[in-house]
Amino acid sequence: MRKAFIAIAAFLVTATVMISLAWPPFFWAFIFVGPIVILGVYDLYQPKHSIVRNYPVLGRLRYLMEDLRPKVYQYFVESDTNGKPFSRLNRSLIYQRAKKENDTIPFGTQLDVYENGYEWLSHSIAAISHHELDEDPRVLVGGPDCAQPYSASIYNVSAMSFGSLSQNAIMALNGGAKMGNFAHNTGEGGISDYHLNPGGDLIWQIGTGYFGCRHHDGTFNFDAFSERSKLEQVKMIEIKLSQGAKPGHGGILPARKVTPEISRIRLVKEGFDVISPPGHSAFSTPLEMMAFIKKLRELSGGKPVGFKLCIGRKSEFFAICKAMIESNTYPDFITVDGGEGGTGASPQEFSNAVGMPLREGVAFVYDVLTGFGIKKHIKIIASGKVASGFDLVKNIALGADMCNAARAMMFALGCIQALECNSNTCPTGVATQDPSLMKGLVVDDKKVRVFNFHRLTVASAVELLGAAGLRHPYQLTRAYINRRIAQNMTQSYIETFPYIPEGSLMQTPYPLRFELGMALSTASSFAPTDYKVSSIDYAHANSYTDNLHQEH
Repeated sequence: MRKAFIAIAAFLVTATVMISLAWPPFFWAFIFVGPIVILGVYDLYQPKHSIVRNYPVLGRLRYLMEDLRPKVYQYFVESDTNGKPFSRLNRSLIYQRAKKENDTIPFGTQLDVYENGYEWLSHSIAAISHHELDEDPRVLVGGPDCAQPYSASIYNVSAMSFGSLSQNAIMALNGGAKMGNFAHNTGEGGISDYHLNPGGDLIWQIGTGYFGCRHHDGTFNFDAFSERSKLEQVKMIEIKLSQGAKPGHGGILPARKVTPEISRIRLVKEGFDVISPPGHSAFSTPLEMMAFIKKLRELSGGKPVGFKLCIGRKSEFFAICKAMIESNTYPDFITVDGGEGGTGASPQEFSNAVGMPLREGVAFVYDVLTGFGIKKHIKIIASGKVASGFDLVKNIALGADMCNAARAMMFALGCIQALECNSNTCPTGVATQDPSLMKGLVVDDKKVRVFNFHRLTVASAVELLGAAGLRHPYQLTRAYINRRIAQNMTQSYIETFPYIPEGSLMQTPYPLRFELGMALSTASSFAPTDYKVSSIDYAHANSYTDNLHQEH
């Protein structure tokens, strides 16, 4: 193809010159021929792209097709049910509710009800009209040491920072939260003017970078925390240990992005790289973590303080619970983030292969807290692809008290799942800092859509409660949700995730599946103990071991 290009280019140039000599106006053809030839000559000698080097000019079509592929696939190839991360069916439901359009479907379900993984709610013959139920169920967050408990909606905006999202997106989310009386998590980027101006309730998230409450060396600044935590809009404080999309991964904010505005909001030096380490520097053991929670609660005037994590090594959560018991200090809430959670940018391996999925995470956290007898002090928030009333019901049935959503709220803002969050080219102005793209997101319009989506999604969950014959979300149990696990076999969540007796982790013998975690954990360290795993432990952990012993 290289030789063919050289021959074609030589022919075009020669032919254009000869025709121009006979008919001078044809000289204008060089406007088209010249750039193509020059580009082709450049392609012949550039060293970076083999395809372009071997196929001058034409090879560049590959990159055009790569750019168009996601858009072509989304609009012309994918079905209503197979889109990822969110199917068209789910996206359409969010758009319809955000715009208050007809959200019903004709002709029955498009889902394969005999496919593994299909889930459904057990309804009741004695169903209750949703008109008789509370249309806005609330959850009171605040344990025994909380002086300012917060009455939260069962559905709130999950953590998304200003910087990851545009200022217009932040203002629209917070404006919707204000209209609907639900909470908006700031994300770890700190409290910006765009969070404060609309007036919606805030959950201030504090990550490992301690943005908004740090010294310039990255250590925690208790004075700055005390000042900002007492803002009237800040209703709860969330310490982020890890997030589902990239658990155990830190980050860097390059110097070019540390503008005067970002410097002021995050309390970082303008024009310098800012590191978010993978772990916290304010504490290094579970007991120190409990002391940190207690200190923040005191400095905030008694507001609810909790933490967010994606479950990884189970023994660490056992250690945290043991530290709660030993110190007699309890977080007011725990946000469980699933491994399927989203983020603007994450290494593929972390998004695809690190962190426990949400269902297992919520069930595990609920069971461990119940086993230690401390669930009564702590509310559980579920976060990870919660986009419908059924998603709310499923997670509450597993043990959550309330749920957060990030991407669903982005769809309500107008996100089209263009998958360009990490490139600053978001076409809807949601996940970008480009002023020209940001202008496409009109705050006054989009905040109403966020409000509509929240209200109608909660209303859907309430209708499902009524269909199950229940009056309150806390009446949901794992027995109400069913899941197909084989062509001829289904299980309820209570079979898949069996409950353990309250207080059963406070004395031996422990429930079998928790023995190893209890043995490996201590309140004085996040690291597992030097417990030696025996053949009995392996037998408990591996369902195939007993069969192997029998065979031998």
